[in-house]
Amino acid sequence: MNISRDWKDYEILDMANGEKLERWGNIFLVRPDPQIIWKDKSYPEKWKKADARYSRSNTGGGSWNYKKKLPAAWQVKYKDLTFNIKPMGFKHTGLFPEQAVNWDWMIDKIQNSKREIKVLNLFAYTGGATVACSYAGASVCHVDSSKGMVTWAKENVVSSGLGERPVRFIIDDVTKFVQREIRRGNKYDAIIMDPPSYGRGKNGEVWQFENNIADLVELCSGVLSDNPLFFLINSYTTGISSKVLENILSLKLKMKKGKLSSGEIGLPMTDSNLVLPCGIYARWES
Repeated sequence: MNISRDWKDYEILDMANGEKLERWGNIFLVRPDPQIIWKDKSYPEKWKKADARYSRSNTGGGSWNYKKKLPAAWQVKYKDLTFNIKPMGFKHTGLFPEQAVNWDWMIDKIQNSKREIKVLNLFAYTGGATVACSYAGASVCHVDSSKGMVTWAKENVVSSGLGERPVRFIIDDVTKFVQREIRRGNKYDAIIMDPPSYGRGKNGEVWQFENNIADLVELCSGVLSDNPLFFLINSYTTGISSKVLENILSLKLKMKKGKLSSGEIGLPMTDSNLVLPCGIYARWES
């Protein structure tokens, strides 16, 4: 498992009973997590620090319960990158800190390539990978169907001091955008995708991971340059193994010579040997 251990502004302080106690800068949040099926709290006293808790409703969804008034947004840093954090209606904060291991990997790949790299970031959300690749010196095309998430990504790019870097923000259905890029003859040296388990595009297009991921990877192979650097798939879809993603890359990129790898990503708990599994990835790299 690749574990994100280099955070200063984020940590898991404890986890038990389907919840994790997290520190985001100087703000403490409790959020649910389905992987935490044990009941034993390691540090019961620490839970008193919580400034807010997200509680699920029996009828679906949920809500934040605040112990004190929190700012509408605040910032956390990861090394030289700065992100804007905002509690959202469905437990999220706009950032997945476990992805830092992928950011580090991308930055290293891009900086060591010693050439101009064009990155296509699909299902790009609030732009964690966009910020990382831009910081590394790449030009990035950031695609997401949500206008709000794209606006948030722009804020993260600016907060990280990268506002003058070449980043193209696109609000569109991912599949339709890639189809147009193929027709235009546009090519990219690196592709990143973080598809949802289920979703709808801005015009009601239905996305279902199991049904659509292989076709999308094959489609994206049509926009890879003749000298590609990497292809990265992230997933949080329950029941899918990282090896499945690696198999898809192997089948759909079989004409490209390179190295394949896959695995889990996770977050450590402070003052503990516990690690929270957070998702899976598969990578092709030249």
